[in-house]
Amino acid sequence: MALQITVDPDSATAPFEQIRAQIADQVRSGTLPVGYKLPTVRGFAGELGLAANTVAKAYRALESDGVIETRGRHGTFVAAAGDAAAREAASAAAAFAQRVRRLGLDRAAALTAVEEALRAAYADG
Repeated sequence: MALQITVDPDSATAPFEQIRAQIADQVRSGTLPVGYKLPTVRGFAGELGLAANTVAKAYRALESDGVIETRGRHGTFVAAAGDAAAREAASAAAAFAQRVRRLGLDRAAALTAVEEALRAAYADG
């Protein structure tokens, strides 16, 4: 099992986002299992022919999403993302619920807002 990432320089999608999305997809599909050690930022950037900051930005986004975790000098690994993702989603949902209530929206209006946002977010795929 090896990390398979391709970056299309002609794509309208930024290279860091292409990397982020492909790694996230491979983790979700199980191609990259929990505990899989990712290449170093510099090494991976060299393989892809990209700047180290591009790979670092993708790794930061993945870590922020709970998909990967950095263990200091030991490296970067695929995290047990299911639990982290569920916690993050619950936290975001609670913050949303509090915010719409402060704004004075009723439950039906809040649910409509969520449904529209989800429809827009998942329209691509």
